[in-house]
Amino acid sequence: MSAYRWKSFEENEDRPTKPRRYGVTEMRSPNYTLFSHNVLQDIFEAMGEYVDGLKFSGGSHSLMPKSFIKQVIDMAHQHDVYVSTGDWAEHMVRKGPTGFNDYVEECKQLGFDTIELNVGSLGIPEETLLRFVRLVKSGGLKAKPHFEVKFNESDIPKGGNRAYGAYIPPAPRSFELVEDVDLLIRRAERCLEAGADMIMIDADDVCKHADNMRADIIAKIIGRLGLEKTMFEASNQRASEWFINQYGPKVNLFIDHSHVVDVECLRGRNLGRNHTSVLGSSYFLL
Repeated sequence: MSAYRWKSFEENEDRPTKPRRYGVTEMRSPNYTLFSHNVLQDIFEAMGEYVDGLKFSGGSHSLMPKSFIKQVIDMAHQHDVYVSTGDWAEHMVRKGPTGFNDYVEECKQLGFDTIELNVGSLGIPEETLLRFVRLVKSGGLKAKPHFEVKFNESDIPKGGNRAYGAYIPPAPRSFELVEDVDLLIRRAERCLEAGADMIMIDADDVCKHADNMRADIIAKIIGRLGLEKTMFEASNQRASEWFINQYGPKVNLFIDHSHVVDVECLRGRNLGRNHTSVLGSSYFLL
């Protein structure tokens, strides 16, 4: 790591060593390009100190041999990088009552550290979601519910009672999505009370485009849930820059594997806007 000591933080900025509770950088696995040991090994060896987590996005691990998954997870652990399943649990629920329990056990055997629960894709009752969070925790793994800011209109409690877990009278299923940040926060708070370790906020309709960031929604979520318990999906470098400029290096971000260098330089704040010229992201795609 000595080759990269040009990167440093301001003295008044608290950048703890791993494992970190804030300033976490979770990296998307290179599932859209050639997924090889060499790509990950290069990233971990060059910037492993600044990568906290690796996420198997898009259910990519479901297409890989278990032996390969185990090798990738072991490699990540050698660099103190936790590994998350990504949003794949919804496919296990369809296998029957024991499907999710079996999924948790298999993830544990493979060496995964975190199970992500995509609330929108799961499509399960609220109390079932809380039960899943507790099952993940009882299995010795970390639980990370993944929320979007828009909900199916049928899932939003009617009338004055909007508490999490409130009874919703049966109604025809709607196909309309409605933005409701207050419901997102209430559900996330309940998940944290059940033992969830962190809440992932989806980029859609919140922070997908840097020129259209929903600063109001982001501020409300952080104000209620706290910076330490919230992770935002940053779809591109400009979105990452916006988050770090607004909330400092302590903000938790989920980024593409090709943006690791750029984001860490932004967290360091000492290379200016031209930091990509020092070591471009394309280095890791060779």
